[in-house]
Amino acid sequence: MKKKILLSAVVAATLFNVLPAQAADRKVMLPLAAAMADNDAHSRLGDSVRFYFGNQPTPPILSKLGSDKTSQKTNAFGKSDEKACHWVFLSAMLRLQKRAIDLGANAVVNIVSNYDNNEYSSSTEFECHVGAIMAGAAFKGDFVKIAK
Repeated sequence: MKKKILLSAVVAATLFNVLPAQAADRKVMLPLAAAMADNDAHSRLGDSVRFYFGNQPTPPILSKLGSDKTSQKTNAFGKSDEKACHWVFLSAMLRLQKRAIDLGANAVVNIVSNYDNNEYSSSTEFECHVGAIMAGAAFKGDFVKIAK
C-alpha cells in the first residue's frame, strides 16, 4: 500500500513538473502581408476602414477620434503557428474595424503589436504568441478620419 502511495506521489510530481513546460508561449513574428492574404482577410475587412501599421505614411489626418487596444485569442490546437496566428490576426483586425466604425473613423493608424502591454512597432510584421492550445495577438491604434 505504501509503495502505491509513493508511486502515485512520484507520478503526480513528475506530471506537475512536465505540464507547465507543455504550455509554452512562443513569440512568433509574421509578415503582415501574408496575414492579410490568408483567410480571405482582404474581402472580409473590406475597404470602409483602412489600416496603417507602425510608421506607414497615411493620407492627411482630418481628426483623431480616439485610441483603443484589442487582445484576441484563438484555438491553436492542431494548427501550425502561422495558421493560428493568421486566424487571431484577422479576429483582432475585425475588432479594430468594428471599433473604428462605432467611432465614425475611416482609418486606424499607428497600429502596433501590444502583447502583454509591450509595444512592438513595425510596418511589415506583427507579433503573435503561440502556446500548446491557444494563440494570441494584441494591437493598439488610433482611430481617425483621413482625407480620401
